[in-house]
Amino acid sequence: MQAKWGMQGMAVAPHSLAAESALAVLKEGGNALEAMVAAAATIAVVYPHMNSIGGDSFWLIHAPGKAIGGIDACGAAASLASRQWYFDQGITEAIPFRGPLAANTVAGTISGWGAAQRLSQKCLGGKLPLTRLLADGIYYAENGIPVTHSQSSLTAKKLKELEPQPGFAETFLVAGQSPKTGSIFKQARLAKTLHRIAQYGTEEYYRGALANVIAQELQTLGSPIRLSDLHRHEAKLIDPLRLTHSLGSVYNMTPPTQGVVSLMILGILDRLDLQRFKLDSAEYVHLCVEATKQAFKIRDQFITDPAYMHCDSQDFLKPAFLQKLADAIDLNKALPWGQGKGPADTIWMGVVDKQGCAVSFIQSIYHEFGAGIVLPTSGINWQNRGCSFSLNPASLNALEPLRKPFHTLNPALALFKDGRTMVYGTMGGDGQPQTQCAVFTRTAVYGLDPQAAISRPRWLLGRTWGQTSDSLKLESRFDSQVISDLAALGHEIELLNDFDETVGHAGCIMREPSGVLRGGWDPRSDGGVAAY
Repeated sequence: MQAKWGMQGMAVAPHSLAAESALAVLKEGGNALEAMVAAAATIAVVYPHMNSIGGDSFWLIHAPGKAIGGIDACGAAASLASRQWYFDQGITEAIPFRGPLAANTVAGTISGWGAAQRLSQKCLGGKLPLTRLLADGIYYAENGIPVTHSQSSLTAKKLKELEPQPGFAETFLVAGQSPKTGSIFKQARLAKTLHRIAQYGTEEYYRGALANVIAQELQTLGSPIRLSDLHRHEAKLIDPLRLTHSLGSVYNMTPPTQGVVSLMILGILDRLDLQRFKLDSAEYVHLCVEATKQAFKIRDQFITDPAYMHCDSQDFLKPAFLQKLADAIDLNKALPWGQGKGPADTIWMGVVDKQGCAVSFIQSIYHEFGAGIVLPTSGINWQNRGCSFSLNPASLNALEPLRKPFHTLNPALALFKDGRTMVYGTMGGDGQPQTQCAVFTRTAVYGLDPQAAISRPRWLLGRTWGQTSDSLKLESRFDSQVISDLAALGHEIELLNDFDETVGHAGCIMREPSGVLRGGWDPRSDGGVAAY
């Protein structure tokens, strides 16, 4: 597969219809932020097993001549969501990951759409109304979309645990079974909800009549979320983390995401002279995996809601600290590895417009179909991000009312010294920093085009969606000698399919100083690159 080329605008998404929605907005004169709002609305409809408007999102934004910015559209735990509240429900060991008790955090993504539109109007001259930006999403929800193989197979795989959840069967099943690939899937209630948001604005979700209905139905189902929690929520504008790399500056999200982990891996590898080894050799994979282990140790010890952190995550990107981690890596031996953070279902999308404005965006409901509950009036499938909280008060991520949960989500953006701009990212729990590492090193360090970087075989240390083992997973397209050499270094190897969704759905857009755009999409997804 070859990278797609463009000049006036480009979008990449794990579902091709979302990329096309973004491109249509760009062709109408919209900017990258407006295009991403359109893509976000469409992807929430056409890829429902991976994300929804009942989830969270994060944005990284670059406009030439302006500082890099970000949007944290992550919801906090409900004011009632205390450890005692769960004890009173008879839950003493762990928060369930399905059902109303798992729906314990506010869904922030709609607030992110609103913040992005306001930034678009204030800083980029955006003029397209929300009714236009949500039009495709409304159309697809009302008239239907063809069910992808990904949606059909994943629904079938998780049917037993999801079918009992309130509202799931009538929303996502056909006669009690997973919908067939290629069949038409409609979401009439969601169409009405999106239409209402388009008409009254994103504030309707948190402070309007829609908010009243959402809060009442969540309470009726047994969730701790109340109207006051929706009223309290606002998206937050942030200054992202920055890694000074030998090739330029690389940016990612602040905590409560693991964005610092993705940057630490690249910073460690920059100090190990990765390019001296052949691409996709055992040495290359080994160093990437060992850098990941070093970064994950820091993540699991320090990264949580920043209000509960006693350190500055930017300090982990200082040269001396990264060098210390690089020095701890043994080129000839795999170091011990513990447990990962667990699964996550997510979408990443990127847009670059003809002015060079670039957006890296990620939207998620955590596990596949989130908590599994669907609100009866609005048709909103609510996230279960808060099931990652611990009921152990000594835990780094201990549940507290109004606390933000730890997020594996992290969109990435790079500005290179030679004038190029790159947006890139993926879905996939522990796999997100690792796939970002693969895409960045293959494009920036080894010079591959985005499509080649994404299509080549990938690896995963630890867990991602649908996985519980913590082995080093390799797509079986790796050379057999590379697999043997990695095992000889002490890695516990588990082989995956040739192209396996376990390693995520990646995407990448590279913009040259000339304005030429190159993009790559993941053949492991139902996605595509749209450009003109």
